[in-house]
Amino acid sequence: MLDQTVINQVKKAIKNSMDKNDIAGVNVLVIKEGKEVLYYEDGLADREAGLPIKRNSIFRLYSMSKPITATAVMLLLERGEIDLFEPVSRFLPGFKNQMVEKSGSLVPAEREVVIKDLLSMTSGLVYGGFNRAGRETETLFQEIDNRLLGDTPMGTVEAMNRLGQCALAFQPGSSWQYGTSADVLGAVVEVVSGKRFGEFLKEELFEPLAMADTGFWLPAEKRDRLVKTYADNGKGELVPYTGNHLGINNRMDRNPAFESGGAGLVSTIDDSARFARMLMNEGSLDGVRILRPKTVKFLASGTLSAEQQKSFELWFTLCGHSYGNLMRVMTDCSRAGILGSPGEYGWDGWLGAYFCNCPNDDVTYLFMIQKTDSGTTSLARKLRNIILSSWQT
Repeated sequence: MLDQTVINQVKKAIKNSMDKNDIAGVNVLVIKEGKEVLYYEDGLADREAGLPIKRNSIFRLYSMSKPITATAVMLLLERGEIDLFEPVSRFLPGFKNQMVEKSGSLVPAEREVVIKDLLSMTSGLVYGGFNRAGRETETLFQEIDNRLLGDTPMGTVEAMNRLGQCALAFQPGSSWQYGTSADVLGAVVEVVSGKRFGEFLKEELFEPLAMADTGFWLPAEKRDRLVKTYADNGKGELVPYTGNHLGINNRMDRNPAFESGGAGLVSTIDDSARFARMLMNEGSLDGVRILRPKTVKFLASGTLSAEQQKSFELWFTLCGHSYGNLMRVMTDCSRAGILGSPGEYGWDGWLGAYFCNCPNDDVTYLFMIQKTDSGTTSLARKLRNIILSSWQT
């Protein structure tokens, strides 16, 4: 177990954040050398109903879905079912004859977007913004949202074929920008496997890893465990958020037509830990092998070129890191703004779910909240600094 002083520091940091109304509730899990050394929960899953956060509380992962999508792609890679240099248009015809925005005009793509571009976020696909690529992407996702709960919801493959017709923000492979690439990968997995993306994940990852509470929606008997989403109202107050975002139904109460590989999954902290520990154990957990060790080593590696890295380094809070296969990878501890070790990797989500694996320390750290526009929060960094400073390197 962690030293009591460290545990008290963790509890104090969480209490301070809750007292300032930064978060409604949180749970934290730390695993060292395969053994749980800290689990702590505090606060409320539903303030209005007075329901506390519990260990089996279910959280919307949002972008913490991305490493799971990358793992699905690695399964196809090591089975010889895909090649990372295959053009995406081979699976999604909407990606043929793409156009790239340049100085306010559209020019033809110099080459096709390939699967490797999607894994490294060097495709030119974006989430939004004021340029043409961003506006067209936002318009598409608004249509996905508008049709989400209606009679004609847009499916995964249909949505991504439509996305392929949107302008790219830059020539494929020439730069880096965070965007919708993981959603496209979900559609690629669906086409290659011949199964719905969610079914593939269930059969290949969630069931073998005993991740019973992870998926794209929740049946009725589990919905009372779903943590309420909160937003800052601009006055330092937390208010319930009930909107849909990036094509995700906030209530998670129906099997979605659009299964977002970039943002769509829900999970518990223990389910997420099983996934993370599988990666830490070079692809296996409890005698079940998901990936081969060499595949995991590739998955957890930075893949950006020097030119692409220049764009990634504009992400100020990720200085000292690179990016690859839908995850951050620490490359220079002296430049990073957090304590860590070379080769650590992981990702976070829009509502504040966060994980990292630190192979050199054999530590897995998971942090779960549900607050809009969170990503990696100051509290997530404070807690990991407390925890990772407590062991000798």
